Amino acid sequence: MTVSDLDRLHSQLSRFEDMFPGYRMEIVEGNIMMSPVKPHHAKTIRLVWNDLEAQVGAEWDFASDVAFPFDEDNEFCPDLAVIPASEAAKNESAYSPDLVELVVEVVSQGSIRRDYEVKPRWYASRGIANYLVFDPLQGHVVTMWNPGPDGYRGRDTLPYGPELTVDSPLGKLAIPTAHLPVDPKAPHRS
Repeated sequence: MTVSDLDRLHSQLSRFEDMFPGYRMEIVEGNIMMSPVKPHHAKTIRLVWNDLEAQVGAEWDFASDVAFPFDEDNEFCPDLAVIPASEAAKNESAYSPDLVELVVEVVSQGSIRRDYEVKPRWYASRGIANYLVFDPLQGHVVTMWNPGPDGYRGRDTLPYGPELTVDSPLGKLAIPTAHLPVDPKAPHRS
């Protein structure tokens, strides 16, 4: 894919975002992906953001739904990414994934495969120390750590309720999960 092809894809993505309010869009494996989002999606992001913001130092800030191009076919827009405050202050529309210290995704019905299968490989390949997947469809959080070239070597699943503790390069982070929303209309998945 050439630079002009990538620019054209970005232009199409911008037009689609305007045409389909209520959908989150990103480029995954060379395709524009649309995921409908519900209120519990944004609420989960807000609650986790607030919990983390109270614990990380002033040298860190947050980016949400901002592009992180990994290669020509993969440009992710994480629900929440912790990056250096000096970089966030630049107010860019895209950042290098190498800046991310911790990344959070909130699962929606349309993002299950991407959040659990595709993104962990890419996030780990860039050395992002911690990947947290909050799943309102299942009422649990999956933590991934110890990144390697083929994905994360550590993985735990914690049902919503107990406090989640994450050992990260940012320090030991505690995220209460009892107050996180669960989608009452979600089909049961195993």
